[in-house]
Amino acid sequence: MRLSRSAAAAALCALAVLFIPGVARADPGETVALSVREALAALPVQDEDRTGYERTKFRHWIDADRDGCSTRSEVLLEEAVTAPEQGARCALTGGTWYSPYDDTYFASARSLDIDHLVPLAEAWDSGASAWSAAERQGYANDLEDPRALIAVSAASNRSKADQDPATWEPPAAGYRCAYATDWVAIKIRWGLAVDTAEQAALSGILGACPNTPVEVTLVR
Repeated sequence: MRLSRSAAAAALCALAVLFIPGVARADPGETVALSVREALAALPVQDEDRTGYERTKFRHWIDADRDGCSTRSEVLLEEAVTAPEQGARCALTGGTWYSPYDDTYFASARSLDIDHLVPLAEAWDSGASAWSAAERQGYANDLEDPRALIAVSAASNRSKADQDPATWEPPAAGYRCAYATDWVAIKIRWGLAVDTAEQAALSGILGACPNTPVEVTLVR
């Protein structure tokens, strides 16, 4: 079951430890707390490599808790502005959703995609190529951190595709600080790298944003 944002925040605070550049990385399962600019500086910088990538190597939209709702449905249920009705096999009818990428409301789940905020291909390029199949499945269905998966308009998700902030930003300018902050948080959570263009783009975006505190429970 997907954690609520308040529950996730409480869980993060419970184990918070300071993590800054130059300090040894905390262990998986521990929580790190630092400013977003420190978090960006802590990410390793390396060239990306898409050799061998296939989307099928990240098994996704599983039903991890066997309640009849796939990961996609869990996100839709959690992020609904107006709750949909839930029928057999977690079929959703009615409901409304807000897509922060383009600052637009939708009244049909079919108009929405569930976006991996850091795309699967980007994760592969940045270190996931070395992971086990189970780790990639965990990444593709990460319901423990509400920043990892987000319900957005199909149009905005497909415009983004597998791009990083060096080549794509949300059309809604008011969401860009949150987008860059969450991008950094997910890369910290999963121990992923950034390339130089991505790092520069994130630095540029975050330079115009508050230096928001970030708390992340590490997976890797």
